[in-house]
Amino acid sequence: MKLYVAGIGCGSREGITVEAEKAVLCSDIVVGYTVYIEQIKRFYPEKECLSTGMRQERDRVELALKKAAEGKTVALVCSGDSQLYGMAGLALEMAADYPDVDIEIIPGVTAALSGGAVLGSPMTHDFAVISLSDLLTPMEKIEQRLRCAAEGDFVIALYNPSSKKRADYLQKACDIILGYRAAGTVCGMVSNIGRDGQKSCILTLGELRDTQADMFTTVFIGNSETKVIGGKMVTPRGYRNV
Repeated sequence: MKLYVAGIGCGSREGITVEAEKAVLCSDIVVGYTVYIEQIKRFYPEKECLSTGMRQERDRVELALKKAAEGKTVALVCSGDSQLYGMAGLALEMAADYPDVDIEIIPGVTAALSGGAVLGSPMTHDFAVISLSDLLTPMEKIEQRLRCAAEGDFVIALYNPSSKKRADYLQKACDIILGYRAAGTVCGMVSNIGRDGQKSCILTLGELRDTQADMFTTVFIGNSETKVIGGKMVTPRGYRNV
């Protein structure tokens, strides 16, 4: 009665850690969101896979726990990391009804790190990760977190920057941050990280405000010391001052 909750990275085979791959390979069943299961099927066609659609997170976790309780070894896969906006927390919350299931959390490489590596090294110093999706978090709280992160001079990684229903959310976020940072602050964007069609660019905060993004894009907003070095976005940590 084993359930692995595994982060499978950005979507490429190379982005899956050895530990996450071991969890998938030793599992009888792999459960996940439809898009992630399609990736798993390409990489591990021999695996039995079960999926649920968007906004069916509780059903997905319930399915994985039930299969594990039946005596199967199950891998519940998440994009990026299994904790950060993943299913690990929900699985542990719901596990009270399945006391015999042993749950193991397997980390993965989240987009803030894999996307940051594409741009250079924007996350060298303290940073904050904030999702602009208000499906589960009230917008008032998101705006408060943006203000606090901006005032604290954190490098900020924005997940879910906009969608068809939230077309202006990235612009609103930039307006909040512009209250604390110069329009010339170095920023970056990476879309389709690790997948076909990957694109990236470095731009200023003022330019970012008027730039379109989608749900497959991760946005990086530098702090007061972030700069462009050799075409790369870099946030110095200050080793020269040690």
